[in-house]
Amino acid sequence: MVDAVYGAVFFALLFYHGYYIIITAIMSVSGVTKIEGDHMELERYIEVLSKAELFKGFSKDEIALMIKCLEPKVKAYQKGNYLAIAGEKFHGLGIMLEGEAAVYKENMAGNRVMMVLLKPGDVFGEILAFSTESLWPVTVEAQQPCKALFISRHKIVGECGRACPWHRKLIENMLTMVSERAIALSRKVEYLSIKSIRGKISAYLLEQYKKTGKTTFMLPMNRNALADFLNVSRPSLSREMCNMRDEGIIDFHRASVRIKDLEALKNMAQ
Repeated sequence: MVDAVYGAVFFALLFYHGYYIIITAIMSVSGVTKIEGDHMELERYIEVLSKAELFKGFSKDEIALMIKCLEPKVKAYQKGNYLAIAGEKFHGLGIMLEGEAAVYKENMAGNRVMMVLLKPGDVFGEILAFSTESLWPVTVEAQQPCKALFISRHKIVGECGRACPWHRKLIENMLTMVSERAIALSRKVEYLSIKSIRGKISAYLLEQYKKTGKTTFMLPMNRNALADFLNVSRPSLSREMCNMRDEGIIDFHRASVRIKDLEALKNMAQ
């Protein structure tokens, strides 16, 4: 009898292990290398989540409790994999936990324009949370190995069965994010409306100057990502930045930029 029980347990474990291998293989092919749902595993990301706009105004202890109610899923991706693809079904709002990912929008001709570069703590997909639209309007591509947390829209904007006291504040944060994204989109349109490459570079550097309050700052994205963001070619961007350096308008070394002639930069951004 004991041998029969041990035999049954052995085959059950063998079946479970084989099932796990099959599921892992399927996720690997689709670009998702791992899915985590364990709350203990998620707790190590509380520090990152505390910096996310969605959880602004909440303590780390409160966020840890909220995670249990929101029941998020964490997915891991390799460089070049897609976190979301335009036209595919929207399953939930995302928050970057590790690595970087770029948000792209394609026009009818198939040309890609980078909207934003996502880093740990950044939120994406928030606009769809309040929309009747159920398809992703943009494509999100991993720029390096990364992880992202996804929360179902119904867990945020729907009625909370547990009557959690933080739910109202969470929705307020969502509305603030949607408003800020609308403003950022407006700025993006301004960049695209500037015809000259020098004008686009000047406008972007001025925005970084206003954000940091300093004439010397670090660019938040590399040269390739910046070229995509400004919708110009990488060689053209580098060539124009070198010309601006030779003219004494700016100076730079890798990601560090120093504005030497602020007035000239303002005139070129118009």
